[in-house]
Amino acid sequence: MYLHEGRGLLLLAVLAGLQITAEGTPPCRPGFSEDAYNAMVPDITVQGQPLFNVRFVNCGRGGPVRLECSNPSDFRIEADGVVYAARDLRLSGARATPLVIRARDTVTEQQWETRVRLTTHADPGQQVQDVAAPPVVSPGLREIVFPARQAESQLKRMKRDWVIPPINVPENSRGPFPQELVMIRSDHDKNRSLRYSVTGPGADQPPTGIFIINPISGQLLVNKPLDREHISNFHLRAHAVDLNGNQVENPIDIVINVIDMNDNRPEFTHQLWNGTVPEGSKPGTFVMTVTSVDKDDPKTANGMLRYKILSQNPESPTSNMFTINNKTGGIITVAAGLDREKVPQYTLIIQATDMEGNPMYGLSNTATAVIKITDVNDNAPEFTAETFFGEVPENRVNVIVANLTVTDKDQPNTPAWNAVYKITGGDPTGRFSVPTDPTTNEGLVTVVKAIDYEISRTFLLTVVATNEVPLARGIHSPRQSTATVSIRVIDVNESPYFEPNPKMIKLEEGMMPESTLTVFTAQDPDRFMQQNIRYSKLSDPANWLKIEPITGRITTIAILDRESPYVKNSLYNATFLAKDSGIPPASGTGTLQIFLLDINDNAPHVFPQETEVCEKPEPNAINITALDGDLTPNAGPFAFELAHRPSDVRRNWTITRISGDFAQVSLKIGFLESGIYELPIIITDSGNLPMSNTSYLRVKVCQCDIHGDCTDQQHIMAAGLGTGAIISILLCIIILLILVLLFVVWMKRRDKERQAKQLLIDPEDDVRDNILKYDEEGGGEEDQDYDLSQLQQPDTIEPDAIKPVGIRRMDERPLHPEPQYPMRSAAPHPGDIGDFINEGLKAADNDPTAPPYDSLLVFDYEGSGSTAGSLSSLNSSSSGGDQDYDYLNDWGPRFRKLADMYGGSDD
Repeated sequence: MYLHEGRGLLLLAVLAGLQITAEGTPPCRPGFSEDAYNAMVPDITVQGQPLFNVRFVNCGRGGPVRLECSNPSDFRIEADGVVYAARDLRLSGARATPLVIRARDTVTEQQWETRVRLTTHADPGQQVQDVAAPPVVSPGLREIVFPARQAESQLKRMKRDWVIPPINVPENSRGPFPQELVMIRSDHDKNRSLRYSVTGPGADQPPTGIFIINPISGQLLVNKPLDREHISNFHLRAHAVDLNGNQVENPIDIVINVIDMNDNRPEFTHQLWNGTVPEGSKPGTFVMTVTSVDKDDPKTANGMLRYKILSQNPESPTSNMFTINNKTGGIITVAAGLDREKVPQYTLIIQATDMEGNPMYGLSNTATAVIKITDVNDNAPEFTAETFFGEVPENRVNVIVANLTVTDKDQPNTPAWNAVYKITGGDPTGRFSVPTDPTTNEGLVTVVKAIDYEISRTFLLTVVATNEVPLARGIHSPRQSTATVSIRVIDVNESPYFEPNPKMIKLEEGMMPESTLTVFTAQDPDRFMQQNIRYSKLSDPANWLKIEPITGRITTIAILDRESPYVKNSLYNATFLAKDSGIPPASGTGTLQIFLLDINDNAPHVFPQETEVCEKPEPNAINITALDGDLTPNAGPFAFELAHRPSDVRRNWTITRISGDFAQVSLKIGFLESGIYELPIIITDSGNLPMSNTSYLRVKVCQCDIHGDCTDQQHIMAAGLGTGAIISILLCIIILLILVLLFVVWMKRRDKERQAKQLLIDPEDDVRDNILKYDEEGGGEEDQDYDLSQLQQPDTIEPDAIKPVGIRRMDERPLHPEPQYPMRSAAPHPGDIGDFINEGLKAADNDPTAPPYDSLLVFDYEGSGSTAGSLSSLNSSSSGGDQDYDYLNDWGPRFRKLADMYGGSDD
């Protein structure tokens, strides 16, 4: 194998041994693949550089084999057969000393060995001996050839394995392209034509087309510039086949490394870096770390970065307050004097340069670092005044008396700025507190306990202001952090108070009116005010008591009754009001509790008051008890007894005492007729002066079923429907009947009003004039004296017996006696017209001869005579002024038109 460098291009020549195939396949023997190896190595090697490799055939023995070399000080062999330089060597004389490689079975101690002849690039004799005449290629291009085979008669064949160093190609080459790298050929091309090819990423796999090979000459070329930051190396495999596609050589692995060039600037991961450091920090305090990356190879100077600070703003108190580690990018403080109140923030310009910071060849980039100085509590709060003043009315709580103001140079709204106030003197009873206003940072002196002017008139408080966090080390609170607060108490009119409150007294019930119970007075806390107190009653539910306005003496105005509903658990509460004469007046209330002792003032009565019992079935007993409003011993036990009157009570019934509070009533006879019986029972309590009472037990005797339940109809009705329900149903029925009657009356009245309105229809609106047909017209007033009865032919009607059924006209007047219609006076009074119409309407309603289809047609017939005389005898006037027609206005709206026509002026 040969390795040459020239014109900035690395050329590789690899010589592979030619395998000689003998007839038949010999059996596998453990050992090295070659008895001797020829290795072309560089003249100068460095430590750890791979030089060549040998291959040991184990034949499946399975035992561990250890590889050793004869010169371990210069060479190191690994278990995979690769030999490395153990130190930096110059191998100009290595060809005279072959290297022996041994393989030893650690179990059987069997050994194998092979020799490796090392040849440097400057050995032309070896090159002429092993390499055949190359084909015509470009001048200066190195080629890969395979050594000539031994004589065919020789039974033992020689094989050579070579370590192929990688090909180094600089990135970003300017060409021209395609650019030749190396030529690969086999010594078989002397006897036959071969075809060469390469496979792998960059050739026939993505990214394809970067490397190509001349299939005839074996020239390997690169087709475009390479970018190490995209792909740092390529692994290709070279193949040689004959024209039939048969493989004539084993594939050769070729590694192409892309050599890095300084073509990328450093890039900061952030253009703006933010850091913090407390004010007053000592030199050497860590602040933050800035980071920059370079896409170039970090193992070369192209990717080795160095940092520096270009500028600092502001340059106070010095221009070099910070420094940066040129390798790591860590920023620390180098000077004292950081004060947030003077300089709250610093801005640094940071530069990163590759080529290890070489300003001439390296590429640079910059970023900005902003360092904020955080606040520490190095300034104590100071009061704006030495003394603060305030005043507060007595008995007031949760009121602000004074506002305490402070100043603090620390950062606002931070624990180092927020003030905390504490009262250190002048308030032994804890009547004041000083919370902090979160918005203004002021101290709010607040009253938390009521103050009595009669006890304390002024307060002088000592208040100290601190922060939520303690002061920094070495900082002490100044005198201005303490202030005095002077508070004056204002006297106000206080309410009188009763003592004790409530006040309880015990007495027996039944106390008579105008009896004195007690004196209930109040005290005035205002000792420095001369005031009078007057009393009044505020609450007396039973209205039993009264109080003297000046003395407070309480007397009764009614009998006290413990059994009153206003008494709860023998306790009666009354509230009284005490009001002073101050301006404005103040008042207080007191409660008087009267515990009423029981006396025997209530007679017992039977319970229950109603019950039922069966006629015959046994047992037919009733259990009863007594109720007494008094308490023990004025209540039970009770004595029960049947009254002597009426006499049948004791004859039919009997009563038996069961216990002190219960007795049993039962029938004395075997049968008692069903019904309701009232039994008088005399009950006596156990008071010191016993009280008796005759109570009536209402017993219903009824027929019962086998279960002892009443079965009579009355019981069923009473159980199914109560008295109240029956009364409600009856009321509903009565109301419904009244509504129906009112509706009928209203309908009749409506019909009469409608008929009366039809009588007063305006003649111009009367449709009857539109349907009358006249065969001839008269010649004047003289010709209008005709018999109106002919309109309906009342005198010429044929008898009904003569006309067939269905032929008689329905509008003909029937033959009946003529009714007596009222006669209208010649000059009626305006008020008589309504009576006249109503009388005519009643006559028409009772007229059997009136047509059923229109009862008003009867007015079309005026009868045989007229009291008004002939209309022809009326004298007309052109103006109508001779007669007064104003009375027509009184007849209603339908006659006002006539009044306007005849009673108006000549116009």
